[in-house]
Amino acid sequence: MITKCLTASLRSASSEPAEKIVVFFCGLCALCVSCLLTAALAAQEPTFKGGIRTVAVYATVTNAEGRLVPDLPRDVFSVADSGKRQELTLFAHELQPITVVMLLDRSGSMRANFELVEKAAEEFVHELLPADKARIGSFSNRIQVDPRDFTSNHEELLGILRAELQEEGPTPLWNAVNVGITALLHQQGRRVILVFTDGMDSPMNFSNMNSSLKSVMKRAEEEDVMVYAIGLAGSTPYGGRVAPMGGGHRGGVGGGRRGRFGGGFGGGRVMMDKPDDGLPKIAAVTGGGYFELTSTNDLASTFQRVASELHHQYALGFTPTTLDGKMHPLEVHVAGNGMTVRARKSYLARNER
Repeated sequence: MITKCLTASLRSASSEPAEKIVVFFCGLCALCVSCLLTAALAAQEPTFKGGIRTVAVYATVTNAEGRLVPDLPRDVFSVADSGKRQELTLFAHELQPITVVMLLDRSGSMRANFELVEKAAEEFVHELLPADKARIGSFSNRIQVDPRDFTSNHEELLGILRAELQEEGPTPLWNAVNVGITALLHQQGRRVILVFTDGMDSPMNFSNMNSSLKSVMKRAEEEDVMVYAIGLAGSTPYGGRVAPMGGGHRGGVGGGRRGRFGGGFGGGRVMMDKPDDGLPKIAAVTGGGYFELTSTNDLASTFQRVASELHHQYALGFTPTTLDGKMHPLEVHVAGNGMTVRARKSYLARNER
C-alpha cells in the first residue's frame, strides 16, 4: 500500500516547482515513517480476535518475596483446559493496554478517609498509560460511573475524583461490581474492575433484586472480567465510625473474616471491621489480586502496585478443542522454584459464530 501511495505521489509531484517538491518529499517521508512505526507497534500487541477462537489468559507471576517477575520466557508456562495441556498459540510479556472501571466505597464508615482514598486513586490514574482507558465509579446511595464513555484523559479522570464522587451512604458492594461488569461488556481486550471498600456488602435498600457474590462472580467468570480488590480493615466503636488505624498490610489473595466484637462494657464495645470476605474469592477466580490493608498509610502504594501488576502481566493464548457453551476449568503453571502464578480459573467455551 505504501508503494502505491509513493508511485501516485511521485506522478503528481513531477509537474511542481523544485521548492514545492522538496517540501512535499519531506512531508511524504514523515508520513511513511509514521505508517511503519504504527505497523511495528501493532505487530507487538497480541491479538485474540480472528476466524479462529482463541482463549486469552492473563497471568501475574511473583517470586518468593512477592515481587513481580516480568521477563520469563514462553517455555516456562503451561496451560491446561479441563486437565489437558494446551499448546500456547500466543505469548507476550510487553506492556499491554487495559480498560478499567475503578469503584470506590463512599460508605459512612469511610468518611474520615475520603480524601486519603481520593489521593490514592489519583496515583492509580497517574500510572495509566496512553493506551489505557478508564471510568471511575463511586457507590453509596446509588452507583455512579463517570464519564459516559471510557477515556484516556488523565485530567478528566482526576476531575471526577476531586469533584464528582458521592456523599456518604450504605455499601452496595456487589451491585456496584455488577454495574462495573456491565460497563465493560462492549470493550475489547483486557477488562478490569478495581474496587476499594472497608466493609461488608450492605445495600440497605430492602430489595430482592440486589446482586450477590455468587451471581457477580459467575458473571465475571463468564464475561472474562478480571477483578482486583483493595480492602481496608479498621476498628469501630459500637455505633460509631471507623477511625484511621496504624499498622501494615498484607498483599496477594488472602482470606477475610467478618466483624467481631471486643473490648469491655465499661468503655464501650469495639467492633473489628473486616472487608467483605467475598473480595479475595472473586479476585482469585478471575485472575486478579486482593490486598488487605490495616493502615491508610499504604493506600497510595497499593493502588500503584495494582497498576504495576496490570502492566506486567503475561498474555497467554490457546485454541480450544471444544466450543460447547460450558464453563471449562483452567490451570496455569510456571516452572521455577519459589514462583507463584495468578490467572483466571475458568473460561466459557462460547461459540462466537
